[in-house]
Amino acid sequence: MREPHQIIRRPVITEKGTDLKDRANQYVFEVARDANKIEIKHAVESLFRVKVLRVQTLSVKGKEKRVGRFVGRTPDWKKALATLKEGDSIEFFEGV
Repeated sequence: MREPHQIIRRPVITEKGTDLKDRANQYVFEVARDANKIEIKHAVESLFRVKVLRVQTLSVKGKEKRVGRFVGRTPDWKKALATLKEGDSIEFFEGV
C-alpha cells in the first residue's frame, strides 16, 4: 500500500470546485494516475480524518500549448471528487 501523500497530489481549487464544496460537500483533488477509488478513499480519510461516502474519478487530457513556433503538451492527469459525510469538512478548503 502506498503512502497517502503519493496518492493525493494536490487539491484543485476552482470556482466549480468551491461551488461543489458548498452545495454537495464534495472536494476535488489531483491524484496519481494509477490510483483507484479505494486507495483514494483511504488516502483522503487518513490525511484529513473525515468519512468519505463516495469517490468519482475522471481522466483529464493534457492540452496542446504553443510558445512561438514550438508546440508542446501539458501532461494528462487524474481528478477525483470525494463526497464527505454530512457534517465533515476539510479545513484546508475553508479559507478559500
